[in-house]
Amino acid sequence: MHLKTFLAALLLVAVAITNLYAQARTAVPTSQRVDAATTRKVNTLLAKMTLEEKIGQLVLYTSDYDVTGPVVRAGYLKDIRAGNCGAVFNALTANFTRQLQKIAVEETRLKIPLIFGYDVIHGYKTTFPIPLAEAASFDTVAIELAARVAAREASAAGLHWTFAPMVDIARDPRWGRIAEGSGEDVFLGSTLARVRTRGFQGMEGWDLLATDSTVVACAKHYAAYGAAEAGRDYNTTDMSEQRLRDVYLPPFQAAVNAGAGTFMTAFNSVNGVPATGNRFLVTDVLRDEWGFGGFVVTDYTSINEMMKHGVAADSAGVGALAINAGVDMDMQGGIFQGSLASLVRRGVVKEKTITEAARRVLTMKYKLGLFDNPYGRNDSLREKARTLTPENLAAALDMARKSIVLLKNDRDVLPLSKSLGTVALIGPLADNQRELLGPWSGAGDAKEVVTVRAGLTRKLPSTKLLYAKGCEIDTKDSSGFAEAVRTARQADAVIAIVGEEQGMSGEAASRSQITLPGVQTELLMELAKTGKPIVVVLMNGRPLDLSAVLPAATAIVEGWFLGNRTGDALADVLFGDFNPSGKLPVSFPRNVGQVPIYLSALNTGRPVNVNEKFTSKYLDVENTPLYAFGYGLSYTTFAYSNLRLEQNVLGQRDMLRASITLTNTGKREGTEVVQLYTRDEVGSMSRPLQELKGFKRMTLAAGASVQVSFEVPVQSLGFHNAQMKYVVEPGTFLVMVGGSSDKVQTLPFTVR
Repeated sequence: MHLKTFLAALLLVAVAITNLYAQARTAVPTSQRVDAATTRKVNTLLAKMTLEEKIGQLVLYTSDYDVTGPVVRAGYLKDIRAGNCGAVFNALTANFTRQLQKIAVEETRLKIPLIFGYDVIHGYKTTFPIPLAEAASFDTVAIELAARVAAREASAAGLHWTFAPMVDIARDPRWGRIAEGSGEDVFLGSTLARVRTRGFQGMEGWDLLATDSTVVACAKHYAAYGAAEAGRDYNTTDMSEQRLRDVYLPPFQAAVNAGAGTFMTAFNSVNGVPATGNRFLVTDVLRDEWGFGGFVVTDYTSINEMMKHGVAADSAGVGALAINAGVDMDMQGGIFQGSLASLVRRGVVKEKTITEAARRVLTMKYKLGLFDNPYGRNDSLREKARTLTPENLAAALDMARKSIVLLKNDRDVLPLSKSLGTVALIGPLADNQRELLGPWSGAGDAKEVVTVRAGLTRKLPSTKLLYAKGCEIDTKDSSGFAEAVRTARQADAVIAIVGEEQGMSGEAASRSQITLPGVQTELLMELAKTGKPIVVVLMNGRPLDLSAVLPAATAIVEGWFLGNRTGDALADVLFGDFNPSGKLPVSFPRNVGQVPIYLSALNTGRPVNVNEKFTSKYLDVENTPLYAFGYGLSYTTFAYSNLRLEQNVLGQRDMLRASITLTNTGKREGTEVVQLYTRDEVGSMSRPLQELKGFKRMTLAAGASVQVSFEVPVQSLGFHNAQMKYVVEPGTFLVMVGGSSDKVQTLPFTVR
């Protein structure tokens, strides 16, 4: 072949490959596509709208509360009547949302209905465990059901939209909002982003949003909010694009692929650019690369806050940054309503930009069926019938039991015997309803919570249950210690319920120290002096520094904040009616000085060797976490054997197929979460020591064995290289399978 002909042919092939790559990056996922009929309806409506009416669809205002229930400020009612408000949040009850919807569809020129949103994070009225606790179950079916129950209750109260799931990867336990997500791991976080999106919306896509039992999901906080410096909420995030793409963005892309209808921008800046004004994140990645077709809402007044970030001097400046970045709806800030029309007239913002934002909001309203049936969810009888039902509460109990993690069990003190004569229940959270709901507990009512004391009383009708508070959660007052010790001395076993206030985690709830607050640790030390077995139950929204608790505790149970059925779930676990199966979705540090400490860290050029001085380590504490990612004990024991690979040389399009034999070597039935990790041993960039790539919950009778099999696409083993291209580089990998990240069997394999 002539050289010029060959080069021309080569050029054509290169162009074709480039075009295919570009198409793959911009292809719209099936779950994000809008049907032609809806598009025609939206176009017809947009043609009738003034600029101001289009802007009105981009405005989200809050409802408030007083002693009589939810109310809306007079100015906001005026905005609704004028068509200057497209959505309302915090408006609860079917009757109240009906009143507001009636104004929108009967008193405005174009009769465009409102969308009603709310923070339905881990339940609506029926409160489930906090999301971090749910993640500890590794039970995708139960977690999806929890989201579905929440959607069913919320939609019955007239709501269409939840500001969840929160899919931020979080590796700093000082950050209070770690409670709202799925922990530190990318694979687990991405899996649960998909699961929760499906639970809220009913399927992978938008087609069933018009049903009366679903709500639109909102993936938040986009992006890298969980990487705030020093674990301080709202703080700066600064990282390489490679880490952003490989760690913090995948759960958001998973939400897109599952059909999430909306996204919420984060408060933080990312590499110097506030997320709410970050065109790279909102347009280049979210819309153009991932094909997101829904609308983007800000977090509460985050457009306004860009002035404090120092990237614009006034409201018009930050309004232009947000709308031109690709933001569609302004939550509570009033910036869009006050500045967009003027910005269009000045030529700073194109009217087409406003039109496209309004198109995305109106499309969602059509998909929700609001134009055909605006009052479909405003039925107070249906609201009552669907709320706090026995089925919903049973699902909450199941989720709570599966979320509990057994961290320590010396001398097999747990499960406790129901034949114990006397049990001492001690601690500030032992007979407490209010705190057990946890942060962001929706419309949950503390009066509906089963306390630990109530749960144990029901569980142990023939046992003498003694109670002493001992101390408050966060106080220096130890005057109750003496009574607590006297109570403990009378008992056969002591159950100490300690932890945090619910307000110590969640938004604006960062802590520089993550030990038990107040004098609770000192209380445990005094109880330990009695010589009685001390079962410590933790109620908290983050990993804690337990170094001082360990010597005092015979057993430690991580109970998180478990919601409505807290007392029943803990009673079932503590007294053996439910065998704990939870595994940690986040590493527990030995002390706060190790933070951040996480599973998928990179190695250094001087890995730890205890016999050498000049290595990467601390002088006063080990490098390893106190409790590793994936760790959790059971009342039975499990053995792993015979790890095998179907093939140990794989191509780029192949499937890694691994199997291992799991045996219940104990004396009772139990459930184990089998975990598969991989490691790329040599890459063009340093690769993580371990990456979770699969997990399975397996229930086995005593003495039973089962072969557990995994299929992992080779394409999932890649990373973004220095050129920001996703690649799976040829070379040697390790596969690791076991019951926690620090106890695995290992085999090598090769990718061609």
